[in-house]
Amino acid sequence: MSKFATVGTIDVAPGRRDELLHLLMAHRARCLKDEPGTLQMEFMVPRDDSAKVLLFEVYRDDAAFDTHAKGASFARWRKESGEIVTKLHVTRCAVAE
Repeated sequence: MSKFATVGTIDVAPGRRDELLHLLMAHRARCLKDEPGTLQMEFMVPRDDSAKVLLFEVYRDDAAFDTHAKGASFARWRKESGEIVTKLHVTRCAVAE
């Protein structure tokens, strides 16, 4: 099976991007430690838009992503960031190898 990736944009409530980044970094640490199929998680901060965070994640395969999406860390992140994230748009991708 091929690797699975997500590329996304998170719209952030005004003035709360640093708070969201803190939550994302904690989420990444948990996922990389506890989810063997989660291979990479990167979060980028646009220089010209303080209301967005971009994301790039790589998983071993579709099943690993499903495990992540149904996992405890993602549920915790969604709960903690509920009032901070105003919109989340994710594109699911196969990794060309």
